[in-house]
Amino acid sequence: MGTACSVCRREGSDLVGECSFPQPTNFFQNTTQQRLDFLAQVKLFQRLPEDQHNLLASACEEVVYQDEVIIKQGDHGHEFFVIKDGKAEVLIGQTKQVTLKTGDYFGENALLRDEPRTATIKAVGRLKALKITRDQFVELGLREKLDFPQRKAVGGNVQNIVVKDPTPKTESQRVLISNALKANENLQSVVDLDIPRIKAICDIAWQEAVPKGTKLITEGDLNADYFYIVQSGSFNVIVEGKDSVEAKPAGSSSARIGPGGSFGELALLYFAPRAATVQAADDSSVWIIDRGNFKRIMAKSSDEREAEYLKHLDKVDVLSPLKKEEKAALAKCLTEVSFVKGDVIFKQGDEGDSFYLLVDGTVEVVKDEKATSRLQGAPDKARFFGERALLKNEPRAATIKVVSPSARTLMVDKQSFDMLLGPLEELKKRGKSGPGSKLQDGEAPGVTGIDKSRFGKIKRKDLKVLGLLGCGGFGAVELVEHSKDQSTYALKALSKGFVVKSGMQKSVMSEKNVQLMCDSSFVIKVFETFNSPEHLYFLLELALGGELYATYHRKGLFGKEVHGKFYVAGVVIAFDHLHSKKIVFRDLKPENLLLSELGHIKLTDMGLAKVILGKTFTTCGTPDYFAPELIASSGHTLAVDWWTLGVLTYELMSGNPPFESANPMQTYQKVKRGIDKVLFPPKCKGTIEDLVKKLCRHDPSQRLPMKSGGVSNVKEHSWYKDFDWKAFENLTMETPYRPAVKSKKDIANFSAKDADRPPQVAYKDDKSGWDKDFATSD
Repeated sequence: MGTACSVCRREGSDLVGECSFPQPTNFFQNTTQQRLDFLAQVKLFQRLPEDQHNLLASACEEVVYQDEVIIKQGDHGHEFFVIKDGKAEVLIGQTKQVTLKTGDYFGENALLRDEPRTATIKAVGRLKALKITRDQFVELGLREKLDFPQRKAVGGNVQNIVVKDPTPKTESQRVLISNALKANENLQSVVDLDIPRIKAICDIAWQEAVPKGTKLITEGDLNADYFYIVQSGSFNVIVEGKDSVEAKPAGSSSARIGPGGSFGELALLYFAPRAATVQAADDSSVWIIDRGNFKRIMAKSSDEREAEYLKHLDKVDVLSPLKKEEKAALAKCLTEVSFVKGDVIFKQGDEGDSFYLLVDGTVEVVKDEKATSRLQGAPDKARFFGERALLKNEPRAATIKVVSPSARTLMVDKQSFDMLLGPLEELKKRGKSGPGSKLQDGEAPGVTGIDKSRFGKIKRKDLKVLGLLGCGGFGAVELVEHSKDQSTYALKALSKGFVVKSGMQKSVMSEKNVQLMCDSSFVIKVFETFNSPEHLYFLLELALGGELYATYHRKGLFGKEVHGKFYVAGVVIAFDHLHSKKIVFRDLKPENLLLSELGHIKLTDMGLAKVILGKTFTTCGTPDYFAPELIASSGHTLAVDWWTLGVLTYELMSGNPPFESANPMQTYQKVKRGIDKVLFPPKCKGTIEDLVKKLCRHDPSQRLPMKSGGVSNVKEHSWYKDFDWKAFENLTMETPYRPAVKSKKDIANFSAKDADRPPQVAYKDDKSGWDKDFATSD
C-alpha cells in the first residue's frame, strides 16, 4: 500500500498520491498490462477515457536515480513519476515529511500546468521509476481528453424542516450541550459562538431517544437539516462513499462518538447530502438543533444593528411619512459603504441617486468651492445627507468630501427604495395615516424590467433533442433544435421531484425571474420556460465553446495572464449588469462560465441568484468560493460576488482556489484566517496579488467595487493598465482563445454522458401551486 503525504492529501496535488493497487514482487515487470493496471489507480488518469490508457502506458519511460534529488521544491515541474523500485524522501524545506515506496506516485499536476513544486523528492539509495513528461502528455493529445467533474454548489434552505418544542433541561444537561458546542472545533472555527449564542442554542434544543441499531443519519440522505449532541450511549460513523464532503465528527478521534460528542454540524450551515452513516451502537439519547433556529440565532446581531439603524432613520425629516414597518424594512436595506480621506462621496451638480447616514468619520460640506460646515458621525449619533435624492433625481446642492482618515456610511439608493416601498413622493402625499405601501420582502422584491411580449413564441413540442451538454444535481442540459427554423438552443430540465424534496421551490422560481430580468452579452439569455408534469425547463442561449473549467484544464491555460484578464473582465461586466438590477449571483466558478463559438465569456446558471435589497441570510454557493460572511451566517449583500471574483482570479492564475482544502470545514477555517495568510505563487505576484487581496477583504464594505468609484475601481486597477474596456464590452476585442466549433450542432466541447444524469425523483403534486407561474410558453 502506498503512503499519501500528510501535508497534502487533496486530489490532484503536486506532491504524492496514494495507490491502493496490490503490489506483488513482480508488479513492475515491464509489461503494458501491468502498467495499465497501475496507471488506472492514479486519480488524474481516471479522468481519461479507458481507450487512451494504452497510449499512456506506452509513453512511460524508465529512469534511475541514485541518492539524488528527483524534483526540487520551488522548481517548475513538467514530469510525473511512479516509483517502480526503491524509496524516496519527501522534504519541505529541510524537514522530512514522509517516505515514498514502490507504487507511490508524485508530480501529477505537472502534466497539467507549469507551477512550482511544493516539495523536494529525493531518492534514498537506488530508485527506479516510470516517468512521463508534460510535453509527451500534450503531444499524445491526452490532456485534451481529460474529463473534469464539476464542483457542486450547496444550498441552505430551511423549508419543511420538522422542529419540535424545546425539552426542559437540568443544569448538568445544559453544561453538556454547552461544552459540546465549545468542543466542536469545526463550528467554533467558522462561526462566533459566544456565551449568549450558546445559551440560545441550548434553549431551543430538544431531546430524542435513539434505540440501538437506529441509523440517525444515512450517507447520501437529502434530509440533512439537523446537528446532534450525544447525551448518552454511543454512535458508530460509517463512510462508504469515496467523496466525503463533511469533516470527521468533532470530539471523536475514532469512528465511535460517545456522550458529549457531536456530529452533523455542516447541516447547520447549508443543505448538502449527508457524507456518512451514523448508527446507534447502544440505546442512546441525543440533543437536536435544527438549521432554521440556528440561522435565526446567528442573525440576531444583525437584527440588533437594524434596530439601531431604525433610530437614525427616525431623525430624517424627509422620511417622516413612512410608517413604522416601512422604516423597519428600509433599515434592513441599508448597505455599508466605506471611504478614505480625500474621497468625494458626491459632487455639487451631480445627479442625486443615494441617501447616506454617516456612522463613523468626518465629512466636509463644500458649496461653490467653499467649505461651509462639517458633519461628524458616530454609531450612536449618525449624521445624514443626500436625503432629497430619495424624492427625485435632482442635482446635488453641495459636495461632500471625507476629511477624516476613514469614514463609514450606510446608504440606500433611490432604485432600491422604490423597489421596496414605492416612490417617496407618493408616500409623502399619502402620509402616515394613509393606506399601506407596496412593501416588499427585502430578500424577494418585485421583479421589474421584463418585456413579456417576447415570450410564448417557441413551443416545447417543436424542440428536438440532439445531444447532452451537461448534468447537475437537479437534471440535465441538452442541445435542442427547433423543428421549424432549425435554430438551436440549450434546454435545461429540472426534476420537480428533486426540487420539492430539497425544498428549493422558491429558489427555482427566483431563478426564473432573475433569468427573465437579465439582458447582457455576458450573461446567458433565456428564451422560454416550460412546465411539464415531472420537469421545469429553461430554454437558453447556446454557447458551444464549452465550459471555462474544462477548457482551462485541457488547454493548459492556468497562469496565462492574457486569458485570465479577459475572462475576469467578462465577469466584471456581468456582475455590473446583475447588480444594477439588485441581483446577487452567489455561485461564481469556472464551471459556471461558458465560451461562445468566438471565445467570448458568458455567465450561466442562475440557480442561486436572487433579487435582494440589503442583506440576505441563506448560506449557499460552492464551498471553495464561500465568503466569510456567508460562512458566519451573518447576512451577505451584493459584495459577496466581488469576493468570489477575487477567488476566480486567483484560481485562473494559479490553478487552484486560494482556500482549497481536503474538506469544506478546513476551507472555511482558511477563509476565516483571511487572504493575507494565503501563499501567492510567482504567477500571482504583483498587480494580480494586489487585485485579489482588494477583492477578498474580510469586511464586505472594503472590497474594491464596494468603495467609492464602484466597478470603475476594478477597471482602473493597475492589472488592467492599457486594457481596452470599450472594445471588450462591444465584443470587438480579439478573443485570446477561439474554440473549435464546426456547426451550431457541434457538442464536441462538452463531455457529459448519459451515465452522468442524476437519478429522477418522482413528483407528486401537493396542490400548493408553487410552480403555476413558471411557464412562459407551453
